[in-house]
Formats: sequence, structure tokens, C-alpha cells
Amino acid sequence: MDADASPTAPTELRTPALPTLDAGAPPARAATPGGLPGPAAAPPGNALPLHIALSALAGLVVTIIWAVTGGGYYWPAWVWLGVAVPVAVHAIIRFGVSAPASARHGLALHGMVTGLIGAILLIVWGFTTDGLHDFWPLWPLLILGVAVAVHALVIYADRLPGTREREAQLQERVGELTRTRQGALDVQAAELRRIERDLHDGAQARLVALSLLLGRTEERLGDRPEEAELVRRARAEASAAIGELRDLARGIAPPVLADRGLAAAVEALGRRAATPVTVDAEALEVRPLPVVETAAYFVVAEALTNVAKHAAGAPAHVRLGEQDGRLLIEIADEGPGGAIAEGSGLIGLRHRVEALDGTLTVTSVKGSGTTIHAEFPCGR
Repeated sequence: MDADASPTAPTELRTPALPTLDAGAPPARAATPGGLPGPAAAPPGNALPLHIALSALAGLVVTIIWAVTGGGYYWPAWVWLGVAVPVAVHAIIRFGVSAPASARHGLALHGMVTGLIGAILLIVWGFTTDGLHDFWPLWPLLILGVAVAVHALVIYADRLPGTREREAQLQERVGELTRTRQGALDVQAAELRRIERDLHDGAQARLVALSLLLGRTEERLGDRPEEAELVRRARAEASAAIGELRDLARGIAPPVLADRGLAAAVEALGRRAATPVTVDAEALEVRPLPVVETAAYFVVAEALTNVAKHAAGAPAHVRLGEQDGRLLIEIADEGPGGAIAEGSGLIGLRHRVEALDGTLTVTSVKGSGTTIHAEFPCGR
């Protein structure tokens, strides 16, 4: 069906062209519901100078009135204070809006507000008190100053003596733990591969030789059926043990993974899977660490096992690639979805991936299949 005819097709939104403004034109104003122009979207740059000029004009006017009416007590001082406070608040707001947000910016705003409040307290005290006795603004100023000092201490705590040394020690410790963990993981991967080789070349080879000897013995016991049956059963058990040992060795470290790399191993998994699997494996510029290859292999293997177990034979797609120095793996199926991301199997996979500084996410919506996305660091 054509996309334009679909009732659920998205409607194309077109934004009307905005009229251009001349360099000297005033800023556009938003329209109110009644059609009248509303307040400007942003305060013009000359608002603060205009505010200062109008406030100064008001102060001069009342001063002239005071002088014309005979002088005396200089009551216009309160008018000057009343018009100066809004100007200071306007300046602080202008600074808060224009300056980029940061910890130091917040401290500067705190200091400005504290300075404004302190100045108001001092001016009011000066207007209402004769002499220096009874300095009541002392305690408010002390509390405001302590608050600013604590704020500055929190922001600049990293510059205190000993802080940088402790930070350097922590960084060194983290680097040491990272190196030792990487070394332990490399040793573990090498040990697992050695165990796989020992099982393949040692125990498995001996069991194969034992099976051959039992087969020759069975041939020589043709005239003794009871003994031949026992030998036949022993040979079947040896063959079963060989199969289990082979599966165990493949589970520890698949030979194809060590010999031909991750892409070939994933393609082999796709061919052996119980469900139809397509594999899209890109060539990797740098071969990942053995421990990363092993973990990535088992992520794919476990995911395909879950598809065969819970997705009722639904087809699956495996994508393997590299981006920005990270190995990307995605396994998507067309099953019923609804997988529990916090299930024991997926939690185990997530822990295995996160142990290598990787990430694993599961997206599973009922009726839309399941997608497992894993990322690993590629190189050392």
C-alpha cells in the first residue's frame, strides 16, 4: 500500500518562512490572545542603561524638590535608596542571564546578592543611627559572609592543601587496579586456552584411542555375543564421553576462535544454530584481545541459544563491526519479544561484558522481537 494512502502515515510539517528583520529594527514581540503585541522574547541590551537613567532622573527630581522647599533633613536619600535597589537587582539579573552557567558563576551571583543586602543594611543603619554605637547590622553581615565563605569553600575544595595529592594517589590507584585487572583477565584467557588444548590433545585423544581399541576388541569377540555386547556398550560410552569432552572444550575456547578470529567463529555459530541465522561480519582493523573475543563469542552464542529456546525458531540476524575503536555486536530476532532484561542469563552476560569495560543493552517489546546490543573496547 502506498505510504501516502496509509491512515497512519505521518503528516509533513512545514514551517512558515520567518520575515527578515533590519539591523536597526526592534525585537519581535509575541502576540497575546487578543492580538496585541506581548512582551519581547528577550530583554533589549539597552534596558539596564535606560533603567539607570530613569532612576537617576527620579532622584534628581526629588532632590530639586527638597532644595526648593527649604532643605533641612535630607529625606530624598530614602528615594535614592528606593530607586537604586531595583537598579542593582536588574544588574544582577542581567549578569545571571548573560553569563554562562557554572559553579563560579553561581558563586559570583551569591556574592552579588550578599553584597547588595549588606549594602542596604549599612545604608539603612547609617540613615537611622547617630554615631558608631549600636552597630546592629553586624550579625546579619556575619551570617551572610559565612554563607558566601562556605559556598566558596565547596567550589574551591580541590585547591585545598593535600587535595591534589589525594586525587593523584586515587588516580594512580585506579590505574594500577585497571592494569592488574587487565593482566588477570589476560592470564585467565590464556589459561582457558591452555586447558582447551590439553583437553583436545590429551584426554580427548586418549578417549579416541580407547574407542578404537574397543572397536577392534568387539570385532574379535564375534563368537562371544555377551562379551561383545559389553564391549559395544563401553565403546558407546567412550564415544559419548568424547562428544561431551568436545563440547566442553568448545565451550571453554572454540578452536575456530583462536585460529581464524571472531568473525569466522560467529559465522560458524550461525551455521550450527537451530534457527535461521544471517551473519553480517565486517572485517576488524585490529583483532581484539583474546579475552574480549571470548566474551563476545559467548554473548552471541548465548543470545542464539535464547532465540532457539524462547523465540520458537524465529529467524535472527547477527551484526559484527567496529566503530571508534570499539567492537559492536548486535543480535536481533523476530520472535515474540518480552524478554526479561533482568533475568539470570542476561544478567550474567551483562556482568561478563561490564567486567571488560563494555556495555550490554537489551531491547525487547512484546510482538517486536528482541535485540541485544553489546560494545567492547577493541585494542589494548
